[in-house]
Amino acid sequence: MGIRIIVKDPDPILKKVCKPVTKFNANLHKLLDDMAATMYDAPGVGLAAPQIGILKRVFVMDAGDENGLIELINPEIVEKEGEQLSQEGCLSIPGFFGDVRRFKTIKVKAQDRNGETFFMDAEDYVATIYQHEMDHLNGVLYTDIAEKVFREKESNNE
Repeated sequence: MGIRIIVKDPDPILKKVCKPVTKFNANLHKLLDDMAATMYDAPGVGLAAPQIGILKRVFVMDAGDENGLIELINPEIVEKEGEQLSQEGCLSIPGFFGDVRRFKTIKVKAQDRNGETFFMDAEDYVATIYQHEMDHLNGVLYTDIAEKVFREKESNNE
């Protein structure tokens, strides 16, 4: 597993729509392994392929819950309900956070690393991570949809 360089805003690749994955092979498995290693090293809770310069509909996430690492290929939201306002950050926009309104509960359809289709339900924080990462696959950053964006405090002395 290799750690990849995370692309930072305003790199134009972050604004591009990703292409569906059609080949489920060793190259995809290496990409997924590298993405997980990069996300954990950063550290973050999610990482989408365009954040490492790859325009494929792939992301990994780990919300720190019983599900552990989840790999999603060609994900789509098939059900959505409710609304929540939460604070988000992004590995591609270091030093900033934003208040973003998203669906409270979602059902996601995706494929695993072998091309098998699966469904997952998510709510609250986990639903936010899914939606944040899925936005990356469509060239949308949280700063594009945030109600407010603010700088992270540099230290406790400020």
